[in-house]
Amino acid sequence: MASLKFPLFLFLSSLFLHASLAEIICEYLPTEVCAFSIATSGKRCLLETAVEKDGYQCRTSQVVVVSMVNYMESDECVSACGVDRTSTGISSDALLQPQFTSKLCAPACYQNCPNIIDLYFNLAAGEGVLLADLCDAQRSNPRRTVIELLSAGAAPGPVSGSLVGEGPASAPL
Repeated sequence: MASLKFPLFLFLSSLFLHASLAEIICEYLPTEVCAFSIATSGKRCLLETAVEKDGYQCRTSQVVVVSMVNYMESDECVSACGVDRTSTGISSDALLQPQFTSKLCAPACYQNCPNIIDLYFNLAAGEGVLLADLCDAQRSNPRRTVIELLSAGAAPGPVSGSLVGEGPASAPL
């Protein structure tokens, strides 16, 4: 009987240790806190529409956050930054909304909520814009449209002048 107590003790200890480390596994998170959380693996959690059941489910994305792990965003940051935990997916389109950008760039969010800022920094970079530049433009001239700044990073239009083989280009095969 004594030989069974030690393995049982080790097993129960490992369960308590695992629980005390408070690992975040996206698939086990309640949907109310899924969005803007980072798993212990360093990957972002994302809220998806559930296919096999009604409602939503929390999944682990393939996006790795280099500087943070095991992180759940606070309600204060969600409110200060103007993000919504119940939205599925995320898009850089939010950066086109002046009301959203003003909240995102406000000191309460920009200086205190590194997880959300990191996420939108990467979204803005994907559009060819630095979030810091976007926020500077928003603070210095809130009437300047965000579209102007975002279009500044757009690919240049056609070049005028004489080019060899000038004329319409053929479509790729």
